[in-house]
Amino acid sequence: MKRKTLLAILACIPFIGFSQNSTWEKEMIAVTEGTSEHIIMGSAGIQSAQWDQLQHPKFWQQIMTLSPDSVLVNVGSTRQIIAKMSNKDWHSQTEVQKTEFKDSVRTLLGLNTDERINVTTGKNDFYRFDLVFESLPKGVSAFEQFGVDPWYAQSILLIESPGRMQKSSVGAYGPFQLMPAVARSMGLTVNRSVDERRDFMRSAYAASQLLKRICIPSAKGIAEGAGLTVDEQSIWFRLLTMHVYHAGALNVKAVVNAIGPVSSGEELIQKMWVTSAASFGNASQNYSQLALAAHIQLNQIIQGKGIPVYSCNIVE
Repeated sequence: MKRKTLLAILACIPFIGFSQNSTWEKEMIAVTEGTSEHIIMGSAGIQSAQWDQLQHPKFWQQIMTLSPDSVLVNVGSTRQIIAKMSNKDWHSQTEVQKTEFKDSVRTLLGLNTDERINVTTGKNDFYRFDLVFESLPKGVSAFEQFGVDPWYAQSILLIESPGRMQKSSVGAYGPFQLMPAVARSMGLTVNRSVDERRDFMRSAYAASQLLKRICIPSAKGIAEGAGLTVDEQSIWFRLLTMHVYHAGALNVKAVVNAIGPVSSGEELIQKMWVTSAASFGNASQNYSQLALAAHIQLNQIIQGKGIPVYSCNIVE
């Protein structure tokens, strides 16, 4: 057995046996830095299904690496980038000038007058992959232990509050950004003196149970109601589940109903990116795009650094 193969198998041993159905092991990779090995979820499934070739996640990758000093002018429905300019220059314009500029873009491209022209600020100050990386193996391990697809742990950690312990404007908190009522319903103590959302493992437990008990079953019911055959490890189904985690089942069901018949899960997700219904609006549309972009960007960072990566699905 080659040394590379031996390292990969040794690195993946701690995960074996954590759950009764460790079907996610084939997607795990061991990332080696010096004498440390970190087991995380790879992006092979995203690449094999060619999600990484779509313009929407490509756009968000650029935003994730762009300084907040800059903005990208883009078409809302396609995420076609029209221009890059400084944040200062954009905001120095009057509202009338901004409106005229957007109208000129629509005219130039032959777009409908109701087509959104977005001016999106760079967010490399928020998407700190360097800060969040060390929490990814912990999240993957925890979800595996709790019997829940660890792909969700990695996705949530990458995009919700990467590497930080911040409270959102609506009260979500902790590494998995749980609302107080949701955390309590999953067994956590959240009151004036104790907030278990701060504790990584307790927060991971609550998030995994939310997914297991509510989000995944709801997403499955919504998908089957739309006439789709569900493979719970397909990327499109995972993205649908992420939407339920973020927007709630009722809002996701509303937007799926608004979309109407689709021929595939992939088509459904891409139509969700440009369709609104109930409280499923712009932030909800972006959520699965961000998840894809974060996984793809993480993979590119690892490859760019030349860090050794071994598959956990090795057969000799």
